[in-house]
Amino acid sequence: MINPIHLKTLLEVVRRGSFAAAATQLGYTASAVSQQMAALERDTGVTLFARSARSVLPTDAALVMSRHAAKVLTDIDALLAASSRTEAGTSQELRLGIFPSLATYVLPRLLRSPLWPDLGINLHVSVGEPQQTIAGLRSGGDLDVALVYQVGQAGLAWPNTINRQWIGDDNFRVVLPKSWGIRAGAEVAAAQLSDMPWIMHHPGTSDATVIERLFASCNLHPRVAAYSDDFNASLELASVGLGAALVPELALARRPENVVVLDVPEIRLARNIFALIINDKRTARIEVFVDKLAGILHELTRTSTVGRDDDGTFYADHHHGHFR
Repeated sequence: MINPIHLKTLLEVVRRGSFAAAATQLGYTASAVSQQMAALERDTGVTLFARSARSVLPTDAALVMSRHAAKVLTDIDALLAASSRTEAGTSQELRLGIFPSLATYVLPRLLRSPLWPDLGINLHVSVGEPQQTIAGLRSGGDLDVALVYQVGQAGLAWPNTINRQWIGDDNFRVVLPKSWGIRAGAEVAAAQLSDMPWIMHHPGTSDATVIERLFASCNLHPRVAAYSDDFNASLELASVGLGAALVPELALARRPENVVVLDVPEIRLARNIFALIINDKRTARIEVFVDKLAGILHELTRTSTVGRDDDGTFYADHHHGHFR
């Protein structure tokens, strides 16, 4: 099946003329756009782009597909609207597992939106880490949908009765105490951070292992001042000068005033976020629910790195990427 999100991305790539421009418009990374287009090529068996070292050009097939995609996406919106009207007055139960950052920063925005009452969803929420919520999807489990993340290729597994849908990336950023005197948005080499104290993930978790390997590849051997798997706690500890930290963009939505976000080109890491949906629970309403959450996620991660320099002017960092 062709993922409608991939069709939306194709339209933006053709309209904007590049993966990078489409990524900026959609709130993705250029790498994520490239992955989506590669997936669309695999799903359709069609070459959509002529790739070279300097450019990516849409093929005739891509131009034809984009014209049809616009109509298909319009039809999908009409279908979902019609389905909602048909089922007016009824509601669908949705048992949702969700990880803490998404439950803190994304889900409440949807629940407060004017759209929410019209979705007709009777929501039951369970907040937990991915391993917990995936367990709830297994045979006889108590969940219908799990929103989970994966860092690098770290091992998450789910039953083959589950449909996996990518909904976005949450890029990690380096934050420092403002008191250390480094300008917000400054580009800093990883080596400059090596002798500084750091707030790190607890050793032994899959996330910690990926981060340790990334830091080692940058010849960054941090002096650990604290261990914390709670990003809000890490930000607060950084704000009082305890150490630098690596936190995802979602957590930066409420970052303390006394921390600054840096650009460290060698440190490119993201949490890939997926919706895992039990196949026989997929409905138009759940598809709309997941799509709206994805939209809020993209908006938050696109704007969370906008900040203010010491002279009061605004800056925005668009140098996102991935470490694999």
